[in-house]
Amino acid sequence: MSAAGREAGQPFPEDDPHAEAAMFSTLLEDSAEDLYDNAPCGYLSTLPDGQIAKVNATLLRWLGYTREDLVGRRTFSDLLTVGGRLYYETHFAPLLNMQGEIGGVALELRAADGSRLPVLVTSTVKTSADGQPRLIRTTIFDASDRRAYERELLRARQEADRERERLQRLVTTLQHSLLPSSLPKVPGLEAAAYYHIASRDEVSGDFYDLFPLSRERWGFFLGDVCGKGAGAAAMTSLIRYTLRAAAVYDPDPVTILDTLNTALHQEYRGDNPRYCTALFGILTPDGDGFAITLAGGGHPPCLLLRADGTADFQPTPDGMLIGMLADATFTATTIRLSAGDTLLLYTDGLIEAHTATTGTVDGRYGDQALHTFAVKLAPTTATETIAALAELLTGFGDGLDDDTAALALSVPAHPPADEPTTP
Repeated sequence: MSAAGREAGQPFPEDDPHAEAAMFSTLLEDSAEDLYDNAPCGYLSTLPDGQIAKVNATLLRWLGYTREDLVGRRTFSDLLTVGGRLYYETHFAPLLNMQGEIGGVALELRAADGSRLPVLVTSTVKTSADGQPRLIRTTIFDASDRRAYERELLRARQEADRERERLQRLVTTLQHSLLPSSLPKVPGLEAAAYYHIASRDEVSGDFYDLFPLSRERWGFFLGDVCGKGAGAAAMTSLIRYTLRAAAVYDPDPVTILDTLNTALHQEYRGDNPRYCTALFGILTPDGDGFAITLAGGGHPPCLLLRADGTADFQPTPDGMLIGMLADATFTATTIRLSAGDTLLLYTDGLIEAHTATTGTVDGRYGDQALHTFAVKLAPTTATETIAALAELLTGFGDGLDDDTAALALSVPAHPPADEPTTP
């Protein structure tokens, strides 16, 4: 009753004994048979052999059958689709026979017009006093909304998978665009590189390059940008361009890193500071090998794998992070790359990888493990070094949190004294 009626003094039904009696009379007329027949779910009773003995109007309306079409003429399995009937006869019915009740099983019913109705089925076996099954009562819930939800969920998941695949292709393409497609041929030098992607969902900022400066001089670098994503990609592009351009004007590695530091500090100062680490070197032919001048800024030292089977780190001490401070300082060292020697540059994703290898520090691969790896590998070549390193990185599996770039340079070993040289 409305508030206006209440205010006018008209009683609520519960206040009116005549109205309450009328309501009670209506409830008495709502028979159990009517409740069964018009329930919001389907009801079905079958004999132990599956023959339909009773069915309510709700289920008949869903399927488009009359009572005469089903009662005494069909079995419950006749109402199922081919796949549903197979599942019912091989799984559902035997389990029901053993357990006496099964609930919430998803099946599909076949309507009179051939359409399919997804349903959830619960069946209970009713037994006689002597324990023999008398009939099976089955409750059926329309699962069309649930099926639609599942389809929408599947569609959304498939679309998300397709979007992720597109993103991964974009990330891979962008990542490759930040690296040289191939390394140039340097007379008397073997060069090889490798890039291991830890996650296909984000662009990382590791970079390397080898390029000519003149007929007798070559530049190379390798480094790592802080962060990931589009910002790191943009910064990597700026770094590669700056290093190449700076080397043309002044081939001094320390001056080149100074130029890069200035460019990054001016571009990324303020609320969005960014930095990178890098090694930059100049290769100059020297007898049967190469002289290398190498400058570093906050980057792990490279490894020199010698022809005599030894290996040592080649540090560039006191080199600061590039781009953090306006007046950062950098240092250089000189390296002799002789016949049979290999120089390996790498980013910190390698030494920070999580591993169960004995002797590692804090569960990370670390410098010592890398040195042991290098000693076992030496003497070697650039190609063999990169192949071994690629296998090592792949072996880390999920323990590799960060992308890793590696660049190896080697001078071919002298042939044995008893082996003639090719003219």
